[in-house]
Amino acid sequence: MSIAQPAKPIRLYRHPLSGHAHRVELFLSLLGLPVELVNVDLKNAEHRQPEFLVKNPFGQVPVIEDGAVTLSDSTAILVYLAIQYGEPSWLPRDAAGAATVQRYLSLAAGEIAYGPALARKINVFGLSLDRAGAEATAVQLLSVLNEQLSAQQFLAGKSITIADIAAYSYIAHAPEGGISLDPYAHIQSWLKRIEAMPGFIPMQPSKVGLVR
Repeated sequence: MSIAQPAKPIRLYRHPLSGHAHRVELFLSLLGLPVELVNVDLKNAEHRQPEFLVKNPFGQVPVIEDGAVTLSDSTAILVYLAIQYGEPSWLPRDAAGAATVQRYLSLAAGEIAYGPALARKINVFGLSLDRAGAEATAVQLLSVLNEQLSAQQFLAGKSITIADIAAYSYIAHAPEGGISLDPYAHIQSWLKRIEAMPGFIPMQPSKVGLVR
C-alpha cells in the first residue's frame, strides 16, 4: 500500500520477459501507484540507442521516470519507491532491519542473478553460457532459502519487504531455466503468499514453458 501518490503516473521502461523489470512493475502494483508502461525493444537494440542511453548509460531495463527523477537498476528503484511511497515496513528504518533487507538485495544481484536468472536467460534467449554453473548456484541458493523459509513467512521475517520483491520474479520463473521447484516446499508456499497479496501481477511466462 502507498502512503503517497506521485503527481503523475510513473513511467516504467521495461521488457515483458525481464525479471529485473518485473520486480519494479510488481512493486508499483502492490503500492497501487499509477504507472505508464513503455516497452523497450531489446531485440532491435532500442536500449542501445542514444535516446535510451541518456536515461541509463549502461543500456539496461528497467528505468523509471518519476517527475524530475530518472533512475535505473531494479534494486535501487525498489529502495527509492519504498522510501518515497511505501509504508516503513517495506524497508525497515532500524539498522538491523534495513541491513537484513539489504542482504537479500545483494543476493538478488549475486546468487539469484547468477543462478536461476542466468539459467533462465540461457533457455529463454538461447545464450551459450555456463549452464552447469548456473544450475549449481541455483540449487545451493534454493536449498538455503527453503531452509530459512521453514521458520518464517518472508525472507526478512514476519512481514513482506522489498527483499521478497527483489527475489520473487526469477525464483518463481526458475523452471523456465530448467530448475525445478518441486523439492522446495517452503519456497513454493512463500511464492503463494506473495501471489496472494492485493495488487499482485505475474510476469509474462516465456515460450519455453509455464512456471511451476
